[in-house]
Amino acid sequence: MPQKNIVQLPMNRVEGDLEVRLDINNGIVTDAWCSGIMYRGFENILIGRGPLDGLVITPRICGICGTAHLMAAAQALEMISDVVVPPEAIRLRNLALMVEKIQSDMRHGFLFFTPDFVNPRYKDEPLFEEAVRRYTPFKGETVIQVIEHTKKIIEIIAIIGGQWPHSSYMVPGGVTAAPSSGELLQCRYLLKRFKEWYERRILGCSVERWFQVKSASDLDNWLEEKESHRDSELGFYIRFAREIGLDKIGQGHGNFISFGLFESIRCAAATTGKAANDLGAAGFAQGDLIMDLNPENITEHVSHSWFYDQPGGQHPFDSDTRPYATGQESQKYSWAKAPRYNNLPAETGPLSEAIISGDSLVKSLIQRDGPSVMLRELARLIRSAELIAGMELCLMRTPEDAVFYQPPGPIPDGRGFGLLDATRGALSHWVVIEDEKIKRYQIITPTAWNASPRDAGGTRGPCEEALIGTTVQDISNPVEVGHVIRSFDACLFCTVHVIDLT
Repeated sequence: MPQKNIVQLPMNRVEGDLEVRLDINNGIVTDAWCSGIMYRGFENILIGRGPLDGLVITPRICGICGTAHLMAAAQALEMISDVVVPPEAIRLRNLALMVEKIQSDMRHGFLFFTPDFVNPRYKDEPLFEEAVRRYTPFKGETVIQVIEHTKKIIEIIAIIGGQWPHSSYMVPGGVTAAPSSGELLQCRYLLKRFKEWYERRILGCSVERWFQVKSASDLDNWLEEKESHRDSELGFYIRFAREIGLDKIGQGHGNFISFGLFESIRCAAATTGKAANDLGAAGFAQGDLIMDLNPENITEHVSHSWFYDQPGGQHPFDSDTRPYATGQESQKYSWAKAPRYNNLPAETGPLSEAIISGDSLVKSLIQRDGPSVMLRELARLIRSAELIAGMELCLMRTPEDAVFYQPPGPIPDGRGFGLLDATRGALSHWVVIEDEKIKRYQIITPTAWNASPRDAGGTRGPCEEALIGTTVQDISNPVEVGHVIRSFDACLFCTVHVIDLT
């Protein structure tokens, strides 16, 4: 007899509060709704403030990706001021952003995602006991090492930015201080130590050897080549993920968006052997078609969000953030807005970056297996190899006469935006300055793209779509749903917020 279940799940091990409602028919997810259940209000906090206030307030949106918010805020004001940032300042900004990505990727992978591998659901799997040894929360061998080593590498941001999190060392025109030769030497030492651990523990081989893996068959050969490859965290992840079928779930719409990895020149290109734009290409991918990014095509929908209605989708320069929630309207179900590109939902994150940058390994895996939970998390775990290479070049000797700041003068009236790929994907700040004050400020976060509700056309957001077709073997323990949601590395702190307007 057909069986239908409606399941409401509060999701843990995501950043912030997320609820997922599912229709499950005969054990298969047939519909899904992702709800951000806190009010987002940072845009309203900024209205009426001085133009530079965003540099102090927006890095505090999130304690994990504050560097990315600071960079986007500075870029928006630089567009308005029409100031050219010195290359050495760009290098320091990129360095900090890469550090932030690395530490978050490692922590998400082994503190948030792989703990699901020790779920009792998998107790009969051959690799289960090994997963318990590695990934048991708070005491697993890998868990402890990840905490130790990511804690050290993040010191690089504190050295060049004064503190982490919530640094404010980026300003329109550059950075506030030039690092000394001793400080750069310390940064190189911290990177060297992290790279040694990443190669030994995560890859099981050198970064240079990993860059030779360029196809699905190369990956299979690499996995069997050495015991150190199979037993590395990456090797174990691949084996366990395939064993439990993560390469078969979580496909989604097949649309991907990226704003680019770095602010300017892609400084890892020389080491990885890729073209200069391969490591940080901006664009929109629909199936096999990759198009140049046009910011004019970005809109926000609120038809299913707890905000006052706007017709269709509004460009961020024109949209408002006015809360409206009666609790009686079933059509509205989330405090997250629904960003769209050409009115299409789009996934963002490390997998999107790799696709749009033309990564040959990811392209080969998609052609063979299609997008999946396994590939989404794999892209996150291997991204650090390229970031490490980029950091090494960014930490090359700085010229004695290097310039780190170009005065922009007073911030004039105007409008500007900052676009970049933060840890979780496409981040943008949209600023309108009028009468020397902030008239409008809109922030579109990566999780707003990924965990968006339906849009004006009723189309599901990427997380919602990725859940469709997922088989749930035990409704009382829907670990499969957790795999799909966590593969997007959702961060609701960035996407929705609580403020007191009284």
